[in-house]
Amino acid sequence: MSNQFEVTHGLVEPLGSSLHANGVNFSLYAPNATQAYVCLFDKSGHSEILKVAMNINEGGIWSVHIAPLNTGALYGFRVEGEYNPNTGMLFNEHKLLIDPYAKDLFGEFTWSERHYGQMPIGTKSTVNNAIDIPKSKVSSLVSYEHKKPNHRWSQTVIYECHVKGTTCRHPQIPKALQGKFLGLSHPFFIEHLKSFGVTAIELLPVHAFISEQFLTGKGLQNYWGYNTLNFFTPHKDYLVNDDINEFKQMVKELHAADIEVILDVVYNHTAEAGNDGPILSLRGLDNLAYYRTAEAQPNVYINDTGCGNTINIDHPKTLQLVLDSLRYWVEVMGVDGFRFDLATILGRSKSGFSSAHTFLQTIAQDPVLNKVKLISEPWDIGPGGYQLGAFPPPWREWNDQYRDVIRRFWKSEEGIIASVAKRLHGSFDIFEHSQRGPLNSINFITSHDGFTLADLVSYEHKHNEANGENNRDGHSANYSFNCGVEGFSNDEKITALRLQQQKNFLLTLILSKGVPMIAAGSEIGHSQGGNNNAYCQNNRTSWLAWKESQLNHSLTQFIDDALKIRRAHSAFKHSVFLEDIDERFTVKWFTETGKTMTDSHWHENSRQFLMYSLLDKQNKHALLIVFNASKKSIFCQLPASPINAPWQLVLSSVNNASLITHQDATVEISAQSSWVFSANLEDVANG
Repeated sequence: MSNQFEVTHGLVEPLGSSLHANGVNFSLYAPNATQAYVCLFDKSGHSEILKVAMNINEGGIWSVHIAPLNTGALYGFRVEGEYNPNTGMLFNEHKLLIDPYAKDLFGEFTWSERHYGQMPIGTKSTVNNAIDIPKSKVSSLVSYEHKKPNHRWSQTVIYECHVKGTTCRHPQIPKALQGKFLGLSHPFFIEHLKSFGVTAIELLPVHAFISEQFLTGKGLQNYWGYNTLNFFTPHKDYLVNDDINEFKQMVKELHAADIEVILDVVYNHTAEAGNDGPILSLRGLDNLAYYRTAEAQPNVYINDTGCGNTINIDHPKTLQLVLDSLRYWVEVMGVDGFRFDLATILGRSKSGFSSAHTFLQTIAQDPVLNKVKLISEPWDIGPGGYQLGAFPPPWREWNDQYRDVIRRFWKSEEGIIASVAKRLHGSFDIFEHSQRGPLNSINFITSHDGFTLADLVSYEHKHNEANGENNRDGHSANYSFNCGVEGFSNDEKITALRLQQQKNFLLTLILSKGVPMIAAGSEIGHSQGGNNNAYCQNNRTSWLAWKESQLNHSLTQFIDDALKIRRAHSAFKHSVFLEDIDERFTVKWFTETGKTMTDSHWHENSRQFLMYSLLDKQNKHALLIVFNASKKSIFCQLPASPINAPWQLVLSSVNNASLITHQDATVEISAQSSWVFSANLEDVANG
């Protein structure tokens, strides 16, 4: 078989496999290995047809060129070297390794003892794992050349969704496309997104991932996808015809509809897990370069992720791997930005998090990456892991303080209106110190992690029994409420209150300074039955139902109405915090008597009512927003309009709302309700 191929030394760049001179060049970083091999497989992926020794080069890079060879060739790496877990050296030539730079994979991953380095414990495994691991596949995709929307942050409305769960039950999408990338770009779904003002979809992880073995042993799967196998390959379950070009096609069609694509990416850990994890890729190439280990204890992984291992972003080759992956998804696959899971990890060195970390500095000066949308989940579970507000420009951050205080407000908690006001106006206390503005805050009420919006107002407690952890998993501090009955109810008063409270949350979110993010299903009343940690529920618990009653849901129209108001008033597009001396915008806060709030009002513990006006003096736009989180109606005197136009009601969370005007010129603001008035109704209607 070897006589059919011409083998030459090869090039050190680029890493991975690449077409070159009638063949394929292979390049691999494994500086401490004594020998590295490329292993070629037949089209079935079952039979190893050729094993070729690679050549060592400067910098610990191995290379070889094999011709003739072309796109579609299947391969893997084997690496010889020291195997000593106590020193962190895990070379094992019996383990076929996935190319960290593989752009495509072939075949299924199967859990077996063959993936482990020691079997039994303490003895180096000599069992070949090739039958149970996907093969790397040579591919060659051209750069993405289609026009991108390039929405400003001030125009951005994010819809966070799961590729499968969002469309796998959608009756208007062809069966073959349901739950696939191409399902998200189907005209019916694009029309749905456009119907309520979405400008960007944020996809839960789409990098190739696998389910943890402890889940498969319980008959469960990793549904969300935060268990990465490879940083370049689209997850194959989301493809219709096993063609990675389908991802690019999805992006192209969404872009044509003026919708951006943001990826939730997991560069903080991998599926190789902790000390007792398998050898699948990085661990078998340079364990100590790719993963962080305890000082003077190379056999102990630092677990700041809670997933067993932590990526060592301080190492130059690990940093390069992450950056190369990010650029690939932008330049070749066409995406518009990234949301970084447990992003504090990427700013961590041995001494802790730093906003001046090499990764963050590199992103800032990279001519490709500094132009895309960058969103951090600004925490991990390590020491000093909570870093909300600490990321440098141009990063945006998930604002969990916004989420929690708005939940507490509509739960009718007392003593928090000052905190609520800060969140409504962009969280200046969190972001202004580093010369950042309100648009640096990604505001959300719900996300994939936690209760759905419908469940937030239907359950006091989590109900995660189906996850197999005796309801111990998931957050306990949800600030949720059930409106009188735990779970499903047919009571008309309860269901009406739940709908009203969902509208309260949505209206608050959309009319807050910052960038709004809406979790998929919020617009159609999606419930997970009280499961607030449905990461392993690849079933109808998580999948959007798209029942007949949901296809034209009142919440969908409500979101669209609220976003029209947002688009019509420039205050929400303003990139800096409003100050008392601002020449264009004015914010004023009022009591229920229509008088200006004083310091004493802000400190009234029982106050659960907020009313404030937003005035754009340049465009002569004015809004009056009223929130009543108390469980009693409040008779309210509206303040005088700041422009020569009367207040007109434009939106309320109360169904069929109409204000009752009393003889003393007060109006009744219903219990647990929100109201928006405009002094320029025509502009709002045309928003």
